[in-house]
Amino acid sequence: MLVSATEMLNKAKAGHYAVGQFNINNLEWTKMILQAAQENNSPVILGVSEGAGKYMTGFKTVAAMVSAMIDEMKITVPVALHLDHGSYEGAKKCIAAGFSSVMFDGSHYGIEENIQKTREIIELAHSLGISVEAEVGAIGGEEDGVIGGGEVADPNECKMIADLGVDMLAAGIGNIHGVYPANWKGLNFEVLAAIQEKTGTMPLVLHGGTGIPDDMIKKAIDLGVSKINVNTECQLVFAEATRQYIEAGKDKQGKGFDPRKLLAPGAAAIKDKVTEKMILFGSVNKA
Repeated sequence: MLVSATEMLNKAKAGHYAVGQFNINNLEWTKMILQAAQENNSPVILGVSEGAGKYMTGFKTVAAMVSAMIDEMKITVPVALHLDHGSYEGAKKCIAAGFSSVMFDGSHYGIEENIQKTREIIELAHSLGISVEAEVGAIGGEEDGVIGGGEVADPNECKMIADLGVDMLAAGIGNIHGVYPANWKGLNFEVLAAIQEKTGTMPLVLHGGTGIPDDMIKKAIDLGVSKINVNTECQLVFAEATRQYIEAGKDKQGKGFDPRKLLAPGAAAIKDKVTEKMILFGSVNKA
């Protein structure tokens, strides 16, 4: 069954490791991430952007698919189904659809409106045992139409949001969605340390996990990051494995055009990448 992300992230914070959020786009994505989590005895968060939810015909479809797959695959590790960068209305829809966790991204509002809307989502979600992620300081880049300028978060504003009782907090520290440019300056650990000092035991979230060097990932975890989001990297390895399959002409051999065969190499690449990240984040055998 699906669980709130609260307990798994509190354990991660106390244990100085991070739980991976891996975004799902279809059945193959979901199946491979769940398999990797079960085989590595790792808690996991399945992220769903509003764009991906629409692509999969709606949040109710996604929640029903994930719940059924957990049952059919006999998954026993903790799994949270989480809305990624949700709007106010999107968060409410996911709460109604059966998600176990939601992110309300109010970072594009002024801090007072962000606080007001975040408080309302917290009250609704917590009444149903659903965890809530908030954001201060927009994450740079673009993901499914959500565009952020990469602003570094104000630690005092982070504390204001944390004091509302949010379960996890995403704070901009120079991280971006998508592929990092060659001139990227790296994560701002000074700001991260200041946010950690202000928010105490609050699990912090690092968006844009793709392409951040391993040593920076480990340092971020040491400074309080307990949830790390990975999306682009899974998309890249899926695309590359699928490309190699087609360029090798395997889709023309026998019934290699069968979608189950055509998509298998890409799916396997996702599973390998998720396992790699779970080892890096330290969540293996922490279920």
